[in-house]
Amino acid sequence: MTNHLRHCCRLMPQRTVFSDVLCTKFNAAHGPSADDAFSTQNCAEGCIVKIASTGLRGIPGVMGGIETHCEELYTRIVERDKMIDITVLGRSPYLSPGAATFKHVKVLPVWTVKNKYAETLLHTVLSIFKARFSGGYDGLHVHAIGPGLLVPLARLLGMQVIVTHHGSDYDRMKWGRVAKAALRLGEWLAVRFAHRTITVSQFTANSLKERFPSRAERIIHIPNGASLPTASGDQSRSDAALFEALGVEPQNYVLAVGRLVPEKAFDQLVEAHARSGTSRKLLIVGGADFDDTFSAALMAKASPNVIFAGVRPRSDLVALYREASVFVLPSFHEGLPIVALEAIHMGTPVLLSDIGPNMELGLNPAAYFPVGDIDAMARALSAPPVPVAADLSQKLRKRYDWDVIAEKTVDVFRTVYDAE
Repeated sequence: MTNHLRHCCRLMPQRTVFSDVLCTKFNAAHGPSADDAFSTQNCAEGCIVKIASTGLRGIPGVMGGIETHCEELYTRIVERDKMIDITVLGRSPYLSPGAATFKHVKVLPVWTVKNKYAETLLHTVLSIFKARFSGGYDGLHVHAIGPGLLVPLARLLGMQVIVTHHGSDYDRMKWGRVAKAALRLGEWLAVRFAHRTITVSQFTANSLKERFPSRAERIIHIPNGASLPTASGDQSRSDAALFEALGVEPQNYVLAVGRLVPEKAFDQLVEAHARSGTSRKLLIVGGADFDDTFSAALMAKASPNVIFAGVRPRSDLVALYREASVFVLPSFHEGLPIVALEAIHMGTPVLLSDIGPNMELGLNPAAYFPVGDIDAMARALSAPPVPVAADLSQKLRKRYDWDVIAEKTVDVFRTVYDAE
């Protein structure tokens, strides 16, 4: 890292607190270099901190909550702080070949196999070695507790590591006993060895601090956010074409968005929809990570009243959220549900299972139903939708604002680099 920090690119016309602190600390520890003229003034003009990100499939437009999180977060970070350079080390099966750039965030595919069990760990190992030995990166930002298994390796190789904990993945139904044990170990290793652990849920932050009291000061809650592109010009014609193609009418369908995996409980939603007696169609947006028996059985439930729309671009989601009569998320497991935040952001009434991260939103009690209770979900679907109160909606927009979240994340980056 020493040699890399001596590299000043002179790209920054303005000085920042980060640049002054970083360069002053560096010079105090190592002394200024006559060759590189490494001084606070020079570094303020262009000392770039390079961060590699792993644990996600990739960006942009890749299905998944972590992927949406990174797409929204990283683009804002590099826009607001030109001293930070971020490269997403994505997974090759989900990205086009070759390096790319999305809104000034570099995206580099790293080879891995597309396999439910081996994909994540193999990709994380290769990403760590690439970041350490061929990328010249100063730090590593790891997403999720599965990749957290490899945090000690990154530390052993001398990297500064921040982990974002997106949820207790060992609670996911798709994993067997061995996988759940590995994920619990990944959580333990991530919290114990990362310089900082960020959680997207206050519920998770509180739980980790109770279980890891010696690391409590290094556990920081920074939530997910909500942001959707606003339509430009007259979108009524394209929206009408979208609804016609999907076979639904505006304000007359129930919407669900997410992966077709057991913990999302879309199979229970289909059953609850049938029991509710509602005349509104059920529209499920999302796809499966892998072809398996669960997703095949779920999609076999398709009918004129139950429509599987597949993965849709975020521009379509704007219209689908806005025109849904109600949005439903019956999940058994979430980190902090971006899709629910987006529905609220668009002014759509929501119905959520009563798991901790969903309850964290603090909605009207009528917006919740007991997780796994199909009859209760059916009763909620048959009742008139309850809009989110205007004052609460505004409060939630401020609390889950991606711009604020980006600034808080930059502060964590600064703290880690200052401390090291």
